[in-house]
Amino acid sequence: MITVATWNVLHRIHAENWYEDVSTRWPDEAARIDAVTALVATRTEQVIALQEVSGDQLFSLRAALPDRTVHSMRYRRLPTARRRASSLRDPGEYLVLVVAGPGREISAESFADDPGKGALAITTGGAVIIATHLTGDRRRTGQLARLAELASATPEYPAVLLGDFNTDRDTVAASLGDGFTIARLSPDAAPTRPRTSGAKSQFIDHVVVRGAVAQDAHVEDTAGLSDHNLVRATIAL
Repeated sequence: MITVATWNVLHRIHAENWYEDVSTRWPDEAARIDAVTALVATRTEQVIALQEVSGDQLFSLRAALPDRTVHSMRYRRLPTARRRASSLRDPGEYLVLVVAGPGREISAESFADDPGKGALAITTGGAVIIATHLTGDRRRTGQLARLAELASATPEYPAVLLGDFNTDRDTVAASLGDGFTIARLSPDAAPTRPRTSGAKSQFIDHVVVRGAVAQDAHVEDTAGLSDHNLVRATIAL
């Protein structure tokens, strides 16, 4: 049994480029970084996947969590500030896995068709854990196929996929195919990616398993620190 969580913490440059309310609520990015790190530090999950982590945020996490293993992968694409100069010292964008205990990296890759999205896979606690962030258009089909390959590459281990899939539960399930199960949230669960307009799903962050059972999945409000809320679950291996 392991506990897991996934959270897109929102890269500052993306927030400012796309006029996200977060950048208005948190004009001081250093203060927001500290608050994100403080929230992660309070989490008791054994594995936490984080998306859209800036280099500054990663440095903060490593400094504040010396008792945890922090795996990271930097995307090939560097976010470009379009409206104002970035205040970040390291504007790189990372996928991150925060693990209570040892872990071994299996693979880390940007997707071939999007250098700003990808997957980071490790083994820990007798399972393969994959942190991911997918593109929000048709490219996700091939990216989901690649995730299925990664999750099935070591069939002797159960696999857990955590991340921002940028699409709804049914689309993810149909693309991954048989053998994969997506944790089901309660009907009254808060959105994982709240929106006030548009037709896109508000439930795009998922916990997916192969060879395991995901249970007790919940969405937790992150109090405006990001445009996403945190999803947690318990995995029976």
